[in-house]
Amino acid sequence: MTALYPPLTRRGVIGAGLAGAALLALGGCGGGRNPQTPKRGGTIRVATHSSSTSDTLDPARGGTALDYIRHFMLYSGLTCIEDEKLTPQLSLARAIESDDRISWHIDLQRGVRFHDGSELTAEDVVHSLLRHKDPAIGSKMLTLAAQFAEVRSEGRYGVVVKLTGANADLPNLLSMSHMLIVKAGQTRPDGTGTGPFRLEDFKPGVRTALVRNAEYWIPDRPKLNRIELIAIPDEVSRVNALLSGDVQMINAVNPRSVPRIEADPNCRPMVTPSSLYTDVVMRQNTLPTGNPDFVQAVKLMLDRSLINRAVFRDYGTIANDQPIAPFAPYFNPAVPQTVLDTDKARWHVQRSGLTGVRLPLYCSTAAEGSVDMASILQEYGSRVGLNFAVNRMPSDGYYSTHWMRHPMTFGNTNPRPTADLIFSLFFESSANWNESGWKDERFDRLLVEARGVGDQALRAEMYGEMQQIVHDKCGVAIPVFISLIDGYDRRIKGLRPIPLGAFMGYRFGEYAWWDE
Repeated sequence: MTALYPPLTRRGVIGAGLAGAALLALGGCGGGRNPQTPKRGGTIRVATHSSSTSDTLDPARGGTALDYIRHFMLYSGLTCIEDEKLTPQLSLARAIESDDRISWHIDLQRGVRFHDGSELTAEDVVHSLLRHKDPAIGSKMLTLAAQFAEVRSEGRYGVVVKLTGANADLPNLLSMSHMLIVKAGQTRPDGTGTGPFRLEDFKPGVRTALVRNAEYWIPDRPKLNRIELIAIPDEVSRVNALLSGDVQMINAVNPRSVPRIEADPNCRPMVTPSSLYTDVVMRQNTLPTGNPDFVQAVKLMLDRSLINRAVFRDYGTIANDQPIAPFAPYFNPAVPQTVLDTDKARWHVQRSGLTGVRLPLYCSTAAEGSVDMASILQEYGSRVGLNFAVNRMPSDGYYSTHWMRHPMTFGNTNPRPTADLIFSLFFESSANWNESGWKDERFDRLLVEARGVGDQALRAEMYGEMQQIVHDKCGVAIPVFISLIDGYDRRIKGLRPIPLGAFMGYRFGEYAWWDE
């Protein structure tokens, strides 16, 4: 039997009762890590690097760091990831088990209540999971939810999820912000969740104000009384706001600003190596970016060492045009590293007949480092016969109005806990976020087959081949994996690096506390 916690039987977990289950659910959730005693109280303001009028209270539709932070504060998930090993822990579920990785049985915590006082039941979970399958919802998980062949209740607190095929990573999938649980019947979630904070005010593109949920189902959390979320797109202004005390936490700190933060006795940086990347997106359904020679030329003209040194101050890790980082599980070191070769790039440009073609290249501070990367690409393009016209777009609304909407743009992809999620969300032919719009039947077939493979060596071999296919054929160029750099007021305690995203994988609100 496959279980989220293999040493525990289904009967053993259920028989443990709520106290035992709560203890299990909180494993890895930060208990015992703080040498000081956490204190209750305090109000902080947090500034991220982007927001827009499309900011949402619906976790299924979230697409920015600000969305993810807001959703983790308002809602809870069946599972959660709260350590650097990216191991899923139980949360709203007190047991998740399967005999065949196809049929999964979920047993819910008892006595958990939404902000309006109603009790969490299986009906809420069934509604939350099945709504991803409705195209009208606009869920970012639409293609992944196609795996849900059946989701039904089994009594008041039991849920059965039957998949179309085996998937050993379902507990990881359920930990994502998009999979947070909303109230049954809500087609447009309004922030009424079971999370650690309640919604006080929400103005899309402006700010979000949240207050402590005194009836939160995990005892003695959260500690902070109030959190305000805003966006400051300009990085220098964001750092200045931190140093002046206008805000107490910021993300997407440019490595060049780290010395400024370190020099201030009241602030600290937090650096987290991660698989975050900013990529060059070349749409495959249009020309000239759909020309294979053009794609190869761009990959060969990327000076990865220069990008890491000049743009990220060597805080990054050299990448190789595929999304699995060298320190991540299933990384394939046998894929030959693409290196700068302007002669070969020029040959590809000439063979494609694109010498001298003028092509707009869209970038924005919303895609970290892309403005500087665009300038570097423009310079190297001129050396091989390509004329890139750099268009710097505002951060506000960049992803809704420019990303994937022009032949050549920059994307910025947050880390995901498993190889399957990365490939499923961004590289499967039918994925909503298939940035380049590429299609490869062999890749798609391997993706489905690998989900149900229990033999780790075979699974690694399959994921290794998929990395080679992406490297060779996909219309994205990934030069560097970017370390996450946050800045924070040193009076904020309880923070630790989690390589899934800024601010402890966007979940800091539940754990941070203020020490005056």
